[in-house]
Amino acid sequence: MKVEAAGTLLDGDLAVPEGARGVVLFAHGSGSGRLSPRNRYVAGELNRAGLATLLLDLLTPGEEELDDATAELRFDIPFLARRLSSASDWLKSRPQTRDLPLGYFGASTGAAAALTAASRRQDVFAVVSRGGRPDLAGDALTRVESPTLLIVGGRDVPVLGLNEEAARRLHAENRVEIVPGATHLFEEPGALEEVARLAADWFAARLPPR
Repeated sequence: MKVEAAGTLLDGDLAVPEGARGVVLFAHGSGSGRLSPRNRYVAGELNRAGLATLLLDLLTPGEEELDDATAELRFDIPFLARRLSSASDWLKSRPQTRDLPLGYFGASTGAAAALTAASRRQDVFAVVSRGGRPDLAGDALTRVESPTLLIVGGRDVPVLGLNEEAARRLHAENRVEIVPGATHLFEEPGALEEVARLAADWFAARLPPR
C-alpha cells in the first residue's frame, strides 16, 4: 500500500490482527527497507502477540538508488525522523489504527530516526531498538519520554558501547538488553527469536490501559 508521509508516497505493509491492542511502526536503516527478513520476522511475532505493524520504506525508489550510490540519506536522521513522524500521523488517520497506541521499532540508523521522532511526539508509548545506532539521535535523546529498550548483540562490541552511552543520556525509562553470542545482524540460532520476545514483552508491558 501507499503511505503518505511529508508530501511523499512511500511503500508500506500494514498488518492489523483482530483485536489489536497497539500499532508498531518500523524504522529501517542502513540501506534496508520493509522487505528486511529480520524485521518482517519480528513484525510477524508482534502480530501474533496482538500488535498491528507497519513496515515502511522511508525512502522512495529514486531516493534508494541515490542512497545506494552515496549512503547520504541513511544517515540523514532529521530527514528520516520527519518521514517517520508523518507516517505516524497517517496511521492516526486510518480507521483501522487511529485509536491504537503507537510504538516504534528501529533497526540500525532507523533507531536514531525512531528516537528523534519520539522526542517530538507525546503519543509514542514505547520504543525498541535492534542493533541500533541511538547515538546518532544526538541531543534528541534527552527529550525522549517514551520507555526505550535497546537490544544489542553480545558480540557486537562497538555498537554495544554506543548503546550503553546513549542509555546514559536518556532521561526516560530505558534498558540495554544484551543477546549473548549475537552479532550485529542477529543471525545466530535463536538470536532473532530472542529479539522478538524481548520486543513483544516490552511493548505489551507498556501499553496504555484500554
